[in-house]
Amino acid sequence: MIIVDTALAQREAQGNPIRVGIVGAGFQASGIGLQIMTATPGIRLCAIANRHLDAAVKVFQQADIEPVACDTQQALEAAIAAGRPAVIEDAVALARAEGLDAIIEVTGSLEFAAHVVVAALESGKDVIQMNAELDGTVGPILKVKADAAGVVYSFADGDQPGVQMNLYRFVAGLGVKPVLCGNIKGLHDPYRNPATQESFAKRWGQKPAMVASFADGTKISFEQAIVANGTGMQVAQRGMLGPDFSGGVPDGTLVPIEQTVSAFEPYLNPEGPGLVDYVVGAQPGPGVFVLGTIESPRQRHYLELYKMGKGPYYCFTTPYHLCHFEVPTSIARAVLFRDPVLTPLGGPSVGVIAIAKKPLQAGDSIQELGGFEVYGVAENIEVIRRERLLPIGLALGCQVVGPIEKDAALTFDDVRIPPGRLIDRLYAEQEAMFTPALMPAPAATPTE
Repeated sequence: MIIVDTALAQREAQGNPIRVGIVGAGFQASGIGLQIMTATPGIRLCAIANRHLDAAVKVFQQADIEPVACDTQQALEAAIAAGRPAVIEDAVALARAEGLDAIIEVTGSLEFAAHVVVAALESGKDVIQMNAELDGTVGPILKVKADAAGVVYSFADGDQPGVQMNLYRFVAGLGVKPVLCGNIKGLHDPYRNPATQESFAKRWGQKPAMVASFADGTKISFEQAIVANGTGMQVAQRGMLGPDFSGGVPDGTLVPIEQTVSAFEPYLNPEGPGLVDYVVGAQPGPGVFVLGTIESPRQRHYLELYKMGKGPYYCFTTPYHLCHFEVPTSIARAVLFRDPVLTPLGGPSVGVIAIAKKPLQAGDSIQELGGFEVYGVAENIEVIRRERLLPIGLALGCQVVGPIEKDAALTFDDVRIPPGRLIDRLYAEQEAMFTPALMPAPAATPTE
């Protein structure tokens, strides 16, 4: 952040701000827009795309700006060139528009977002997004496409996966080996649905299904999957361990995160790839933590001196994640330093599969993440491939073809997938590239 704010101040002083467009105008997008317009010198919010223009207009109006409405890519490009903030319904037109350095994708959708991100990458724009659902389904192939185009594909700082990755890099930079990246949550109930979460969603101006996806574990599964894919880590078991300390201690306070380490210790292996996981009901929530270890007795002595405990595992924490407040830093890191906050290392390590939230019958349609039909859990990619498990990111819009018991994992054979979707083509391309049995054989080495 210290380097980034200096670099942004220089861009502002030079009259050469980073020019960005946002796709989406919901709760988080509105906050990101406000932060850029009121608190981030060196970045200009040039345009917003949203299905309903009035919502996009309201984002600008938070800063007393009246944008111009555009109905074509050409009109949008003219507004950007003239320095006039603009709104447009066509998100792909914004993704392809000349005059923008980066696109921020904040819709939480899958098929729609896939079209936008691919268009932006093909148009030579850096992409920063808060869409763990898209990234956890087809992020690795999107990273391949970004590399081919010479642009950055990155998850955003401020959301818990990005904050975990920042902490992971900090810990590794100390010479401490990260063995677990963790998320701190206040609630986990896989059977929550839009009806149970309606009042909470209304209070905070959010969508009930989205709020339900936080409560039922789908969101945290995606968040930890993309951390796994950015670090090479795995899950200890299907659904992760997720120890629950929500009962607190006798005086009613939450358990300090350091006191939860023993729940993970039997599964930790300093020689392995590491784990992603979460804990319920610990403090500081809703922060993140990284467990790490170090071999040097001398360095362990120093860590004990600095109040990190006796080891062998040391708990590092970030006590908050400030979501939209931190997203502009992600933009600057990508555009100015070519440094993604969090991006896939290669092929997926972990995916998120669909589990029946209730008994399902033939003809049932899977409507939305956090909905009434399924919840998502994290699983290692080798298991997903071996058992032909259905990624929940592909399950939306699918029709069930036969009875499925509550809490059973869905497979590709259990559903009818709608034809012609980009998300399915991207997933198939990803699997063809990264599944060992499907990867092309290396070229033969010439012999003398």
